[in-house]
Amino acid sequence: MALKKGDKIPNFKLVDTLGNEFDSTTIVGKIPVVIYFYPKDDTAGCTAQACSFRDQYQDFKDLGAEVIGISSDSVVSHSKFSSKNKLPFILLSDSAKKVSKLFGVPTALFGLLPGRVTYIADKNGIIQLIFDSMMPANHISNALKALKKMV
Repeated sequence: MALKKGDKIPNFKLVDTLGNEFDSTTIVGKIPVVIYFYPKDDTAGCTAQACSFRDQYQDFKDLGAEVIGISSDSVVSHSKFSSKNKLPFILLSDSAKKVSKLFGVPTALFGLLPGRVTYIADKNGIIQLIFDSMMPANHISNALKALKKMV
């Protein structure tokens, strides 16, 4: 069952780019969060999306929010991707796809590609916007607009 606007972000644990366990309860429900699921490290669209989040990261921080990127790529892949693109936000490896299933992230291209979905939640962990589009550039502007409405 896919999450929808008004739902609470479920608790989850995944591994970050440094190999440390990330527990969602350390952030979710305390500050606004932007959690975005993307198909694959080092692909044109995903790199553009990550670099756009990077370039506007300070805007998210100024609104009191944290950005978290999640894909099924390995910790090693995420580490290289993050380092190469100087990503200042959290990247998490969902190699077993448990968290994407927990959120109900749909697949794209007839199930061939993992989906590209952004969830924006308020400081209580309640989803205020879900943006589902394979167009990477639109996720950043929609996330910022939603956060500005909450602040």
